[in-house]
Amino acid sequence: MLLVIDVGNTNTVLGVFEGKDLCFQWRLSTNRGQTADEYGILIRNLFTLDAVPFDRITGIMIASVVPTLDPLLEEMAETYFHIKTVFLGPGTRTGMAIRYDNPLEVGADRIADAVAAFEKYGGPCIVVDFGTGINFDVVSEKGEYLGGAIAPGIGIAAEALFQRAARLPRVEIREPQKVIGTNTVASMQSGLFYGAVGAVDGILDRLTAALGGKPKVIATGGQASLIAAASKYNPPVDPSLTLDGLRIIYERNLADPKRK
Repeated sequence: MLLVIDVGNTNTVLGVFEGKDLCFQWRLSTNRGQTADEYGILIRNLFTLDAVPFDRITGIMIASVVPTLDPLLEEMAETYFHIKTVFLGPGTRTGMAIRYDNPLEVGADRIADAVAAFEKYGGPCIVVDFGTGINFDVVSEKGEYLGGAIAPGIGIAAEALFQRAARLPRVEIREPQKVIGTNTVASMQSGLFYGAVGAVDGILDRLTAALGGKPKVIATGGQASLIAAASKYNPPVDPSLTLDGLRIIYERNLADPKRK
């Protein structure tokens, strides 16, 4: 069994694969203050609650955009699983050409999304990952990572309104009952929700025009279901896309005879 971990700025998602089947998945808040032991105990508890056989984990693959947590997770894997972790980063065999000016700048989660999207849906395609930021990742028909766009996430926008406008409250992020808000909370919800939908559709319009043709659009991430349904593109939501990408990349590295 393979344990994959996607460490984001806001959430950390864990999954356990048996072969190509995702058997278990958990979403947690990313806590930069936790120790390696605390991560180990937390993961053990999750495994125990879902009756996951702890001793059947034979590999661990991690994509992280929080570098300070990397050594702690590596220590956790060695202490609690006795396994050397594979991190998605420079030198990792992904099977995808990266056409970025500096490939080292591309977030590990974006590469995992792109690899999984091309493997599962073909190209050309565009992945929209709704996280702390909204990532748009573009893959060519040949399976090359071309780049994309990064926009502020809806949570960041909501928090900015609360922090910078003295009389505006924190609000629940959800689809409003009507576009025209008749009170402050409803007005903020309308602006946040339809602002995100408009931004997504506008960026997709331009990316699609730049690619030419009709690329496939796939949505993933914590708020994908909320926003994607209101988008004119109405992309399918694939909640396990990043985890699938980590599994695929792990298998490609496992099969690489040059990798020890």
